[in-house]
Amino acid sequence: MEDNQTQEDPQNGTQQTQATPETQGTQQTQETLKAQLDEEQKAKSALEQAMAAKDARLAELAAALSEAKQGSEASTAELAAVKEARDEAVTKYLGMAKASNPQVPGDMISGETIAEIDASVEKGKGLVSAVKKTLESETAAAKVPAGAPTRGETTEGMDNKAMIAAGLRQKGGS
Repeated sequence: MEDNQTQEDPQNGTQQTQATPETQGTQQTQETLKAQLDEEQKAKSALEQAMAAKDARLAELAAALSEAKQGSEASTAELAAVKEARDEAVTKYLGMAKASNPQVPGDMISGETIAEIDASVEKGKGLVSAVKKTLESETAAAKVPAGAPTRGETTEGMDNKAMIAAGLRQKGGS
């Protein structure tokens, strides 16, 4: 069944097609499809532009990440150098603390930081001071007053003759 009717134009000798209701529906469908195709092409173009922008942003972020990694590696190396210098300084400080506090036994002075070393020096000084006070008090208790006779042999348990002999020996006699 043919939807179009063809007629010949007597004036110019051409054929003309007349639209029937069915051909009009097909033309409308074609126009609708063309409009949808145009919209989809526009949407595709917009998506391609968005993808290109996304790719550019990803490239920027990758470059920024690379810079951050390089900065992090540099910071890590710098931190390691600072730690090494600090450890060296603490070791030198420990040696100086031991040298400047000879009254404190060297094995009492220790620490991983300057504050720990200072604390151990103070603790050692406190201990040395306590020991000195104890020794001084013991020495004071053992002192003999000036002018007191020298101490010699004890005469306990001696008879009279032995005591006289001991006394003469102290005086330098026979």
